Amino acid sequence: MKALITGGAGFIGSHLAERLLAQGFEVVAIDDLSTGRMENLAKAQSHANFKFVLDSVRNTEVMHILIEQCDVVYHLAAAVGVQLIVDRPVHTIETNIHGSEVVLEIANKFRKKVLIASTSEVYGKSETVPFREDDDTVLGSTRFSRWSYACSKAIDEFLALAYHQQYGLDVVVVRLFNTVGPRQTGQYGMVVPRFVESALSGESVKIYGTGKQSRCFSYVGDIISGLQDLMDCDAATGQVYNIGSDQEISIEGLAKKIIELTGSTSSIEYLSYEQAYGRPFDDMMRRVPCLERLKATIGHVPETSLDEMLELIIEDKRK
Repeated sequence: MKALITGGAGFIGSHLAERLLAQGFEVVAIDDLSTGRMENLAKAQSHANFKFVLDSVRNTEVMHILIEQCDVVYHLAAAVGVQLIVDRPVHTIETNIHGSEVVLEIANKFRKKVLIASTSEVYGKSETVPFREDDDTVLGSTRFSRWSYACSKAIDEFLALAYHQQYGLDVVVVRLFNTVGPRQTGQYGMVVPRFVESALSGESVKIYGTGKQSRCFSYVGDIISGLQDLMDCDAATGQVYNIGSDQEISIEGLAKKIIELTGSTSSIEYLSYEQAYGRPFDDMMRRVPCLERLKATIGHVPETSLDEMLELIIEDKRK
């Protein structure tokens, strides 16, 4: 069995590559390294069944060859991270939408099953918590560039489901909720590595906004297990799934927990969104998934506790 992972040098993609290789898959990873890093693939590259392609998923000629030669496609390539989305909205829209267009068109030509990685951002500012897959979405004004990411990923979902409905293509859509773990960088605004790096260096831990906003964090190892199970499940085809943890914590509570677990003397500093991003920013207060559909389909949900995953991340960052 041969798997193609787009965004394979990214945080989640590199972990998925290692897991598939360990299970006997041949793995091809494609990444343009705009946010991915070769060091993420250090372990995978030593494996005889691994191949890396430095290119963009928007390169139709390259993708045509790679998809024809594989059995399944994990489409993880996307513009990610709040800071990147705010700073480079054109890149965000083009990467997300056109990249998925290329993958789905070619996968349909060769009848390859595709898993599309979407995001909890598509729920927008909905206050109907927990979020269920068929809930309405509530997006903010187009003057806030952060919503370009949510809209672009929603279009990815529409397109994937359209290919399933119109052509019978085997697709699964997963909405990821705040996945964390070793190798994740805080460079693009991801809150957990950013907080851990600050705490370990003794710098102030900077919270954007009031800190009362809450999120649910899940461990990358649990997430890639779920992605594999959904890819392998015939009943998941043509469906959308939330995947993540439903255990909620405020960002302020997260900062305090990380300071405690690292034994840091760091203080907490609060910045307005405009101070942090240099422009007005629209946020949501809560983001909690309903996991009933996921559990009914694959029989389990992510289980690693927040303390366990934070300890693993802290250990990795100390190295």
